[in-house]
Amino acid sequence: MEIVFGLISLAITAAFFGFIGWLIYRAVKGELKVRQIRAHNIAYGLSVVTGIFTYGFFLSMDMPQLIKIVVSIIVGIALIFLAAYIQRRRQPTKPPDS
Repeated sequence: MEIVFGLISLAITAAFFGFIGWLIYRAVKGELKVRQIRAHNIAYGLSVVTGIFTYGFFLSMDMPQLIKIVVSIIVGIALIFLAAYIQRRRQPTKPPDS
């Protein structure tokens, strides 16, 4: 059990550092090509990291495997719904009809 917990911790740490590296890479790449990091990219990255943390948390609990998987899927669906809701709410304003 300790090996599994260690692997989960390693995966979460690697995902976190990968996300930070991705943000740095995008910032450098965007600066060279005058492209900005959009808010939905950051929200997507944060939801991925949050999903990995949630997955690791539920797998480390002392519950049956099926319940862990179902709860992880439900949390993932909720995070996807939240990201889609935030993106729909920020629709660009349409020009007035003249």
